[in-house]
Amino acid sequence: MRVIRGNSSGELSVEIDEGSGFCFGVIHAISKAESELAQDRPLYSLGDIVHNSEEVERLSREGLHAVDYDQLPQLQGKRVLFRAHGEAPKIYAKAEQYGIEVIDATCPVVLTLQKRIRTRYIEGLKEGLQIVIFGKRGHAEVNGLVGQTEGTAIVVESIEEAQELVDPNRAVALFSQTTMDQVSFGALETFLRQWVKEGIKVEWYDTICRQVSNRVPEITSFAKEKDWVYFIAGAHSSNGKVLYKTALKANLNSYFITSPDEITTPLPSWVHSVGICGATSTPRWQMEAVKRKLEERRGGESVAHD
Repeated sequence: MRVIRGNSSGELSVEIDEGSGFCFGVIHAISKAESELAQDRPLYSLGDIVHNSEEVERLSREGLHAVDYDQLPQLQGKRVLFRAHGEAPKIYAKAEQYGIEVIDATCPVVLTLQKRIRTRYIEGLKEGLQIVIFGKRGHAEVNGLVGQTEGTAIVVESIEEAQELVDPNRAVALFSQTTMDQVSFGALETFLRQWVKEGIKVEWYDTICRQVSNRVPEITSFAKEKDWVYFIAGAHSSNGKVLYKTALKANLNSYFITSPDEITTPLPSWVHSVGICGATSTPRWQMEAVKRKLEERRGGESVAHD
């Protein structure tokens, strides 16, 4: 931790949460992209490689071009990176059809989950098993998971949705998107065991990534220790929204920003410690940039968010 001069009330300490930043899956994907870019050949990413616009822009300058699914037919013979979220089997089939060279950067944790869902789906076909996935509908990872079941999996984001969509007369196998909240998953599992009629099987598989879920208590502890917290993440980061709420719950003086440029106004005079944290899609360099922004004011007033 570096101590810098802040407001007239004393010294201001600025600390980056060492547990924040890229998770293993994102590090794996970006490292693979950078390695491929070093070959000086065109490289495309199927969707933004990470939910952080500034990191996407950085890699774009290095030569990584984001494309969408509709553009796949135009990429025959090209190299396309499948990001950490993973893809459905039909997307791999399309890539093969178009002669695309796939650079597979699927997170190993997600890849394992895909295989587990696929296996249980095939095993459960004869028994009419319902595959239920606790996750964000439309999220890239969830789309890939649903694809393992030929599109038949039931996606639920709440107990209310489960009550509406899950048939209590059929067996259930419950899985979770890797970045969901453990407490909410446990509540859903308890509900389904009560919802499904007696004698009908309910299985549940805790497939939440511990590297991600452990950040909830870590950020809670970190935020509680600070007078003021900046949480930096991409505007569309699902994980960022969850972790920011965690920080805000622990410290009401927590502020969500997507760029250091959003820090504009003076900190209150009573602030002596500032914490900087982020999502699993927040690069370390971006948190460092927030810290530098504060350090630039070391000789005068400190700054805060509008």
